[in-house]
Amino acid sequence: MSNALIETQNLTINFGGHRAVDDLSLSIEQNTFTAIIGPNGAGKTTFFNLLSGLLQPTSGRILFKGADITGLSPMQRVALGIGRSFQLTNVFPTLTVHENVRLVLQSRERVGCRPLTSYRRFPELIAEAEQILADVLLLGKGHLPAARLSHGEQRKLEMAMVLAMRPQLLLLDEPTAGMALEEVPVMLELLTHAKARGESTIVLIEHKMDLVTKLSDRVLVLVNGALLTEGTPAEVAKNPDVLKAYLGGGIRREATA
Repeated sequence: MSNALIETQNLTINFGGHRAVDDLSLSIEQNTFTAIIGPNGAGKTTFFNLLSGLLQPTSGRILFKGADITGLSPMQRVALGIGRSFQLTNVFPTLTVHENVRLVLQSRERVGCRPLTSYRRFPELIAEAEQILADVLLLGKGHLPAARLSHGEQRKLEMAMVLAMRPQLLLLDEPTAGMALEEVPVMLELLTHAKARGESTIVLIEHKMDLVTKLSDRVLVLVNGALLTEGTPAEVAKNPDVLKAYLGGGIRREATA
């Protein structure tokens, strides 16, 4: 019996004459940490957009826990347990840090937005929001509007919001993008803890190869929308086809989606 949490079968998407994802068939097992790498224009973010429902494929299927979810909307996929972060920070800038996380918790618990009901009616959600903010080192800034956070802190807040959903599948699109060099170890620590908890299957797009090497059980290499190879970080780093794909005789650390 397959242990795959999510699978793609001949997944393809065309934009006019350009094939951004090309007949991609792969599976990702439960409770694993998978990194997706590839040179510019490889189709990595487009692939995430297909998995999360932001784009519909030209052909092919996506299976989640064996069920076909190809036609489901992004919100329907969230309800099934698929969480997603983006390259660009995606938070509510005028709400406080605490409110950003608490609203995700309310949505998860189907409390919803109740303008005439005090949030203090839900002490368990307040406590959980505070714990999540403590985990991402933002508890002391919970009262601030999200707009007042630095870019790196906003990235951590977005991570907190995704973790608050308790997703079975966590799709992370370059969580360190735009972060100052000194902030990257904090994100590495957060991802390490998320992996150790074992609550989510994590798929990461990342261009910092040291981070990929430290975290990943498995690495997938996309080139021109197709799967070039896969393996452990050590196996992929030595693969001559991978080295050639990056045009420099080695994996360039600045490669992005």
